[in-house]
Formats: sequence, C-alpha cells, structure tokens
Amino acid sequence: MKFALRCVVLFWLLGMGGARMARAIEVKVSAKALERTLRTQLFNGPDGRYYLRGDASSPCSVYAEDPHVTFKDDRVVVHVHTRAKLGKALRGACIGVSLNTDADVSVVPDAEGESVGFRDAKIEQISESKELNFLLVPFLSHKLPSQMKLNAADMMRKVLSQSVASTGYTITLDSLKLHSMMVDHDALTIDVDAAMSID
Repeated sequence: MKFALRCVVLFWLLGMGGARMARAIEVKVSAKALERTLRTQLFNGPDGRYYLRGDASSPCSVYAEDPHVTFKDDRVVVHVHTRAKLGKALRGACIGVSLNTDADVSVVPDAEGESVGFRDAKIEQISESKELNFLLVPFLSHKLPSQMKLNAADMMRKVLSQSVASTGYTITLDSLKLHSMMVDHDALTIDVDAAMSID
C-alpha cells in the first residue's frame, strides 16, 4: 500500500485537472511488505502453513511455516521453518521420523514489466535429509520465488479506485513499467515510469 500511496501523492503534487502525466519515480519496498505478500499468496493455509506433502489431517506430512524476509548484499533472503513427519501412515499415525529444520533461499530481484519478480534462486541452508530435500529444493528454488512476485500496477489501480471518495478526483493509472530494482540496505529500491490521468 505504501507503494501506491507514494505514487498518488507524487502525482498529486505534479499537477491535476484532466492532465495526463508521465514521470519517473523511485519506490522503496520493505522486507515486511515482501513477507506479507508471501503470507498472503503462499502461506495462507491452516495456521499459516504451506504443505509440501499431505495436509493438516495427514498422519505423514511436510510443511513450511513462518517465512521471514531480509536483505543481504544484492539479494533477498527468505527463511522458513519446516516440519516433517516422514514414513508410512499406519492406523492414523506416521511410522517413521520427525524432522524440524530451517531452510534459507536467496533470490535476485528482477523487474518484469508491471511486476516485481525474482530470479537466480540460491539455496543457502537446507536439511540433511535427502528425502526431505527432495521436496524442499523445488519449493525453495521455484515455488517460493514465484509466489513472492507482486504486480505493482494491479496494486496501485486497486488503491486508485478509491480516489473519488477520498480526493474528489478520478485518478487513473494509464501505464506503469518497472525498469530496474536493487537491494539498498534495508529496502528494495525500484525505478518506475508511470503515466496517470486526473479528472
């Protein structure tokens, strides 16, 4: 939401009254915002878990929970806790081993048109169990980065749909393009070109 509100304020200051404006702006996205995106788009199951195998009622299951996002050097690091009951289900119980472990993956932010995307997934920490890693590696390398993707234009249009009620003006996003992004200390900094109309 901070992204869209900053854009609205900036364009409001640049002019109004039927004008169409195109300007380059710099947007900063916090680690907490990316974390909220992950929780909303991926860790939205029972108790904030994402099941890699089974579900909440399965005797044997594997799930990740409690995602935490930080920045390190030029990368975005996602830490998750995993719990696994590996073995065979027998009479409502899982006969095998239980594992609790932490896993980390880092990704490079990547501008994808209107979206904040991520590429070059690198697993930083993983389990010592080959069976668990068989499930964790594709989850960390592919599923998790793809679910952290965020369409900035959609988010901004949603906020702007309330513009008449809050400002008395109809503010419309005509176009938005993300050019580049980089990790800058405690934020993901994005260079954006946007065109908006105010009526």
